Amino acid sequence: MSLLETPATHAVSAAPSHPLDRLTAAEVSATRAVLGPTLTPTTRFAYLGLLEPPKAAVLAFRPGDAVERTVRVLLLDTATGEGRDVRVSLSENRIVSDRTVEGAVEGHLPILEEEFAAIDPILLADERWTAALAARGLEPADVVTVPLSAGHYDDIPATDPGAARVLRVFAFAQPDPSALPWAHPVDGVVAYVDLSAGKVLHVLDHQRFTVPQQSGNWDAAPHAQAERTDLKPISITQPEGPSFSVEGDVISWQGWKVRVGFDAREGLTLHQLSVADFTGPDPSVQRDVVYRASIAEMVVPYADPSPVRFWQNYFDTGEYLFGRFVNSLALGCDCLGEIRYFDAVLADEHGRPRTVQNAICLHEEDYGVLWKHSDMFNGMDETRRQRRLVISFFTTIGNYDYGFYWHLYLDGTIELEAKATGVVFTAAYPEEGLEFSTEIAPGLAAPFHQHLFSARLDVMVDGLANAVEEVEAVRVPRGEGNPYGNAFARRATRLTSEAMAQREADGASGRVWHVLNTERTNALGQPTGYALHPQHQPLLLADDTSTVHDRATFATKHLWVTRYDSEERYPAGDFVNQNPGGAGLPRFVAGDRDLDGQDLVLWHTFGLTHFPRPEDWPVMPVDRTGFTLRPVGFFDRNPALGVPGTPAAPAAAGGGCCSA
Repeated sequence: MSLLETPATHAVSAAPSHPLDRLTAAEVSATRAVLGPTLTPTTRFAYLGLLEPPKAAVLAFRPGDAVERTVRVLLLDTATGEGRDVRVSLSENRIVSDRTVEGAVEGHLPILEEEFAAIDPILLADERWTAALAARGLEPADVVTVPLSAGHYDDIPATDPGAARVLRVFAFAQPDPSALPWAHPVDGVVAYVDLSAGKVLHVLDHQRFTVPQQSGNWDAAPHAQAERTDLKPISITQPEGPSFSVEGDVISWQGWKVRVGFDAREGLTLHQLSVADFTGPDPSVQRDVVYRASIAEMVVPYADPSPVRFWQNYFDTGEYLFGRFVNSLALGCDCLGEIRYFDAVLADEHGRPRTVQNAICLHEEDYGVLWKHSDMFNGMDETRRQRRLVISFFTTIGNYDYGFYWHLYLDGTIELEAKATGVVFTAAYPEEGLEFSTEIAPGLAAPFHQHLFSARLDVMVDGLANAVEEVEAVRVPRGEGNPYGNAFARRATRLTSEAMAQREADGASGRVWHVLNTERTNALGQPTGYALHPQHQPLLLADDTSTVHDRATFATKHLWVTRYDSEERYPAGDFVNQNPGGAGLPRFVAGDRDLDGQDLVLWHTFGLTHFPRPEDWPVMPVDRTGFTLRPVGFFDRNPALGVPGTPAAPAAAGGGCCSA
């Protein structure tokens, strides 16, 4: 019997009511049951997620219609390293496609947690590794190993660089179980491990550094600080409850409607984001803004070119699937106020459902002044308070913790804020110093690095007929028409093709990108639109000829625009682990499709360039990055005029006048 005809005996117990409903535990179990006859004792589930229907099918869906459910599964045979890309129809209880992934050509499947756990026995059996530790006065029992994605380089001996699943391994000393290993890097040595063969390919013992000895425990000497006793409580209360409502996966708040999703690879996803037509004749009308939004990839390239570290660059989304490491959030720690949590249902590596409680946090919060004016002529004295809806999750990838916060505002603004915290990756810092690292503690270095994210924004501003214009401020030379030299102008350039729409931000000109509807105008005759405001931070700083440049080409531009294609999901390609490069966006734009008045997807690169500071040790305070989408001509006037005033607090309580 062909794999494509494999029957299933497990039915889904609860039918979804919408094509984008999040996967349930029953559906995860049903998927495994369909795949059962094709599984072996060494088969592992590297990924399982909802394969969303094409946009046209979702937009045509009406309540009561039949819901088609297809699941994409990446299966890894740990005995051979062979990967399979399988699509399972839960509606028909069958496998609809099953193909082998050519690892050496396409890249390998994401790294399993089980593979991390398999590293220590492999290393302990290798005399070169144990000898390298012994030469540093260390016993294997006093060392923790940190397996990391290997990238795609030709320095791996005795194997085709792309054929085998390879991890590179660093060591960190842990003198006792409570010690923070990141404070004690065993620098100058790295092992290359072939996972499928279960053997060490090579141990590079390049240089022997003194292992830094100062503790990295934040609550122990020398870092411990006296607990502050003068912080008074801040109470956030909403005695009448929150202003949002939730029905299934759909959130409604102050004219906004949005459907939440969760994916093992991308984490939190937003769908069918729309806002009420506050300035139109019928405020009950919902107007589309974004069809789907997610963080589709991120890469963390390091700047240390030394023989043991030149290869350090991690694609936390594509290689590790950062969604599967989502935190279970705690009230009072991660979120404050009237909270609504959503659980995340994932599949473990055996294909069984795994539920992470409180994975997504929903709340609203005050955000200062929304608008204000005190007029000398008509006596107007008005202030309105801004607030925002926050939809967030946190994930931990090794030493770093990342929080992603989607904010919706009362004035139609959308914002994504990414927060980076945790513990910086460390190395030894010799007395002679290092060019590409900062000394953050005695003998302890933190290499320079970047955190570069790619937001995939499947826009739908007032419908599918969209175009993008690059808008920037320009100087006007003094002369005829500008006799006093004070004029400046706005220049708008329509980005009409995929080749043209590969753009860099420019803070000096205030460059932004307007997504316009080509078929709809506001009351003033202007096209309705939303503007993407970047933060004007550096792009990928690695050389154009580098391997990481080839694999993370998405990070070489702040903006890419493509025509919508349901199969084009990831900016660095479907299979990022050990991919040789050229996948994802470079391939998507090769046809240079027309973009004017089309169904468009924006891919926005944003991030941090991190030159670590002593203040980032032993635990790094949150660093922030992100972007903003603001309405531009989308509304006919200020959409927040209907926000009510807040009664003024008594003067003794520090209050003031909030409304006339």
